[in-house]
Amino acid sequence: MSHSATTESRRARRAAPPGGGRRAQRGRRRWGRIVLLAFLVLLLAAGGTGYWLYSGLNGNIDGVDLNKALGDDRPEKLPTSGQNLLVLGSDSRAGDNASLGTGKVSGARSDTALVVHIPEGRKQAVAISIPRDTLVTRPECTKSDGSALPEAKRVMFNSVYSLAGPACVVKTVEKMSGVRMDHYMEIDFAGFKGLVDAIGGVTVTIDEPIKDSSSGLDLSAGTHTLDGTQSLAFVRTRHGVGDGSDLGRIGLQQQFLIALLSEVKRQDLLGSPTKTYKIADTLTSALTTDSELASLTSLADFARSMNGVDPAAMETIMLPVAYDKTDPNRVVAAEPQATQLWKAVRSDSEIPESAKKSPAAGG
Repeated sequence: MSHSATTESRRARRAAPPGGGRRAQRGRRRWGRIVLLAFLVLLLAAGGTGYWLYSGLNGNIDGVDLNKALGDDRPEKLPTSGQNLLVLGSDSRAGDNASLGTGKVSGARSDTALVVHIPEGRKQAVAISIPRDTLVTRPECTKSDGSALPEAKRVMFNSVYSLAGPACVVKTVEKMSGVRMDHYMEIDFAGFKGLVDAIGGVTVTIDEPIKDSSSGLDLSAGTHTLDGTQSLAFVRTRHGVGDGSDLGRIGLQQQFLIALLSEVKRQDLLGSPTKTYKIADTLTSALTTDSELASLTSLADFARSMNGVDPAAMETIMLPVAYDKTDPNRVVAAEPQATQLWKAVRSDSEIPESAKKSPAAGG
């Protein structure tokens, strides 16, 4: 192998931005696990006949008042811009998450971040993954204790959540994209684990054994029914598959989410009020939304407004990024692709193929 090829291989392993892949098509089609969980919550809200009667579930949902936190310093809401939802997966190591084998990192970060764009008419949707190692300009924000956090350039995207909370993440995304976020939804590791346990496990088949000491996953080749803890390790493992980067993890996430959807359909979970309540209780306990969605009836109304959207037809792409010239362990938004992508979202128009091509594909 040439020196340049070796350098590129090492660079891919170091940076490995989430959403990349050996094949662009595979990356575009992959499901983000948090997107699935978010849409499952919405489906549950509309599917259970007596769901909203369980008023105690309302108290499970934490709400963030984005309008109060962000004020008027936001992109204009255009009449033809559809709906935009920012979905985060929190990797907090505190509380129920502390015992889930997620590492010893203090605080919390946005482990997964997706902008879900639902075009006007709600016939299909697209989810745009923002790599967590992307260097961004964090705007001035107000922290949860009321103190000011000054603007900072070249900070890692997933550090914004830990420093200033969800409202600042929304503001950062709006500043970098020019797209106004209509809603916000966050689900943590404990919610993911609880979902799998609530439905009785998810069955997956792997062709090669996976042994990852970091995640604790140790599976032989063949078919396995994974519980919540194993499922969390399965979608987070990377050292035991492929080249040790996020590339292998992306494939496992896609496989797992297909299996999860199949299990939900097989059990007819959405047709059983009892099962619906059990899952809803688990998920709402780990759910944070914007204040406008922070009730069962609001979630149900939003879900009903999306009845025409087929989640199976959702396109998932990655924000086009390039390796940072100063720090190859980080990536930056690639131009002009990123500008083209966000412009298409703002105008509710078709995203051009050129805007889906990322120079930092991950190897």
